[in-house]
Amino acid sequence: MITHMTLLHYLVLAIVVLLFILSVIVAMREKRSSVRLTLILTSVVVMVMLSGFLFMALDKYTKIAEIRNLKNTRMLMNEEIVYSGYAYNTGKYTIGEVKLEIKLVNRGHVTGNVKAGNFYRPSGFWDFFGGGEAAARKERPQTIIRTFIVASDLEPGKAQSFSVRMPYPPYFEHTADYTRVFAH
Repeated sequence: MITHMTLLHYLVLAIVVLLFILSVIVAMREKRSSVRLTLILTSVVVMVMLSGFLFMALDKYTKIAEIRNLKNTRMLMNEEIVYSGYAYNTGKYTIGEVKLEIKLVNRGHVTGNVKAGNFYRPSGFWDFFGGGEAAARKERPQTIIRTFIVASDLEPGKAQSFSVRMPYPPYFEHTADYTRVFAH
């Protein structure tokens, strides 16, 4: 995960380091060495967890990206679907990576078009003794999720075009697609 440090990140890091130094000073006043060591190790763990949580929260609220003009085209020749559009930085800070998660869901069973292959996995005599290899070949996933990096080092107010490809199962009918954007 690539992330760019902002002034807020450095401020949080300085505060966490000061808190750690204060906790070590308080721990050093303890006369028993076993308690002193426990206090220092506890403060290390707490400060690492606190800084990780605060960095994730800062990234969520300072690095804001949008996907604009998202279009998809199904390529029947090679059973792929191509998504294209623009990753746009709407925040005030540079974004290290913009990730796009695409989720394809076969909605045949939702619309009332229920076939036995959607819910039933065929099995037989050889599957019992052969480890189920034949059934695994016949199994058809109804949901496909892929994540792509669509932009890197995206400056504030800038956009970057992208195009990504993913396999499209030929047995999908009435497909619904869902997208999410992650900025780090």
